[in-house]
Amino acid sequence: MSKRLRSSEVCADCSGPDPSWASVNRGTFICDECCSVHRSLGRHISQVRHLKHTPWPPTLLQMVETLYNNGANSIWEHSLLDPASILSGRRKANPQDKVHPNKAEFIKAKYQMLAFVHRLPCRDDDSVTAKDLSKQLHSSVRTGNLETCLRLLSLGAQANFFHPEKGNTPLHVASKAGQILQAELLAVYGADPGTQDSSGKTPVDYARQGGHHELAERLVEIQYELTDRLAFYLCGRKPDHKNGQHFIIPQMADSSLDLSELAKAAKKKLQSLSNHLFEELAMDVYDEVDRRETDAVWLATQNHSTLVTETTVVPFLPVNPEYSSTRNQGRQKLARFNAHEFATLVIDILSDAKRRQQGSPLSGSKDNVELILKTISNQHSIESQDNDQPDYDSVASDEETDLEATASKAHRQKIGRSALVTSSSSLPSFPSTLSWSRDESARRASRLEKQNSTPESDYDNTPNDRDLDDMGSSRKGRQRSMVWHSDGSGPDTTEPPAAPSPVLPSTEDVIRKTEQITKNIQELLRAAQENKHDSYIPCSERIHVAVTEMAALFPKKPKSDMVRTSLRLLTSSAYRLQSECKKTLPGDPGPPTDIQLVTQQVIQCAYDIAKAAKQLVTITTKENNN
Repeated sequence: MSKRLRSSEVCADCSGPDPSWASVNRGTFICDECCSVHRSLGRHISQVRHLKHTPWPPTLLQMVETLYNNGANSIWEHSLLDPASILSGRRKANPQDKVHPNKAEFIKAKYQMLAFVHRLPCRDDDSVTAKDLSKQLHSSVRTGNLETCLRLLSLGAQANFFHPEKGNTPLHVASKAGQILQAELLAVYGADPGTQDSSGKTPVDYARQGGHHELAERLVEIQYELTDRLAFYLCGRKPDHKNGQHFIIPQMADSSLDLSELAKAAKKKLQSLSNHLFEELAMDVYDEVDRRETDAVWLATQNHSTLVTETTVVPFLPVNPEYSSTRNQGRQKLARFNAHEFATLVIDILSDAKRRQQGSPLSGSKDNVELILKTISNQHSIESQDNDQPDYDSVASDEETDLEATASKAHRQKIGRSALVTSSSSLPSFPSTLSWSRDESARRASRLEKQNSTPESDYDNTPNDRDLDDMGSSRKGRQRSMVWHSDGSGPDTTEPPAAPSPVLPSTEDVIRKTEQITKNIQELLRAAQENKHDSYIPCSERIHVAVTEMAALFPKKPKSDMVRTSLRLLTSSAYRLQSECKKTLPGDPGPPTDIQLVTQQVIQCAYDIAKAAKQLVTITTKENNN
């Protein structure tokens, strides 16, 4: 939790008062409107967290606050501080400016194009410049001067740089010196706590050797951040690393169901991926978890009319130009997974991460990450036709096959954070590591961890055979609701024979009903944040009533495919929400309910309802204007 914000704090991008978000890798505080632009750019540009409603590791928050208070924003606005820039007409955004285009264009120039960062004199060899900067970073991290190190990173210094003369990395130096905030900054930019120096020691070893126990424990947390966050997303718990437990494998509520052949095939493909491609998939799922969690915070903290404005939720992961088009398409398809299906994928990844950590043999495979996503997403036909979700073709790229061959040829025994650093060092890399150790000591540790970890179980991630047949015969573009085994069948979606109607309700009526839905969703999300589980059912009933009233505004059989798809998502999500909320009732004869998993699925259903309502507002506004 953040300490109380001081009234003197202003948004780093528009100078608006009382910023409530932070950009972790930029060391700045930002307001709601500017945050909406940051989120649309993607985590490779800006990693945002809410200052009050997002859980923070204390030293990570302290690192961002230190950077902000010491003027880190001047790194990103260096040339704007020059009086000549005012004469040339260049200026930063104002609080009164519109989000689009004014604030958005400024923020993109500032962080995406790095238009205002101080440039070094041109050199013939950029690699020499990067090496010099990295050596300066290597020396600077032993001090507490965070902004100097951030400036070097912004210019191209490498957080994982291995100093040829010293035989270690900047994180080794920071760990020896006990500089925990420097370690946090380096980790945000991709430094690997598992990297060995020329003596075979890791930064964790040096932190323990120097008596910096808090730093050593934090470095272990950073090393397992990816799998820790995936587990916390599902069950609200993290492993006890101090006692050798490094993985938690949550169980699905319907774990007694048999695995279908399709689910087994998807899991087998996942297990056969090389370490490199498995890491890519795990990183993409981590980014999707971050998007969903941040969307939930966003919905809970915004004014209830914000849903129909331009600063709304991010519908899928933004494109990262460092990745192939195939990978970007696969990343965006993750947004189509409903709560149950996404939880299944997360559990598969956690199970396989644990298996790989324990050193189980891997079989070679030519499957790439996109094929894994395609296999799982083919279980349901969610081909939304609105503008938020473009329909991509599933294609395999030669680039990823080459990566596979290269990884196999190298026979790497350990894949750490260094594999996750982007080629453009001014952009932060993924903040986690997956370290697949093969040495005997790691195997002993994994055996100890195995005794402490939660047992994993079988679970089902597909509908039954009859449902699969129904899906196969359903035409492309139709969105079907998930089968919820615990509460019987879903709502009756049988459409009476009627001519398609082009008539749409007025935009004002749709907006009014949308605001009513959003207000009820906010109440539900507040109840989730405050652990008031007994409020779930009454909140879900109010949402269901509001959704029914909104759906009644539209004709029984709308002519527009987009309207039909959005209405189907709206009503099926409201029904799923009620089904999930009923699981909180005491006295259920089934297995004990994992309230954290139920809460996460409740939040996802609420997000789907809000998204569908927003789509209907957009469609009716556009059609009525035409």
